[in-house]
Amino acid sequence: MKEQSCTVSSLYVSAVMGAILYPAVLAYLAYERRWPTFAAWLVLVPFSKWAYLRFFPRISKWKGYGSLEDKLPANAQKAPVEVTYYTLHGCPFCPVVSQRLEALQKEMSFGLTRIDLTLNRQLARAKGIRSVPVVEVGGDRLVGNATSEQLAKLIAHRRAA
Repeated sequence: MKEQSCTVSSLYVSAVMGAILYPAVLAYLAYERRWPTFAAWLVLVPFSKWAYLRFFPRISKWKGYGSLEDKLPANAQKAPVEVTYYTLHGCPFCPVVSQRLEALQKEMSFGLTRIDLTLNRQLARAKGIRSVPVVEVGGDRLVGNATSEQLAKLIAHRRAA
């Protein structure tokens, strides 16, 4: 089974290539006056990216990442701590962990700060973040897809400390 995280460097390379390739292909198709292909490229490429991220939890096991199924822990206790969540555009695991954190936040009443590293590569380097998603509570971190139980344990541990 593949590791359930995305490397920051691969997501940056993908973003840069997309930022160059997508408009370059559109420009070429417009120059060649291939309007049906232009329209298809204009709509289908962003839609494909959206669909991949939206439906990733359902296809993750077929891509070799295993199941992303999860349930809230029964013993989630209130934890008045601050949780920092680092994400990066294009990571299919980031929305999954984000949903889990939102559900846990309702149960545990912790503070949640979201930091998108997409346009802040320097912060990723400074914090030593090489893969996302990252959930940080105090000095403790969980990297990659974390279950609700793992997240609750991390957050409750910082409350007890």
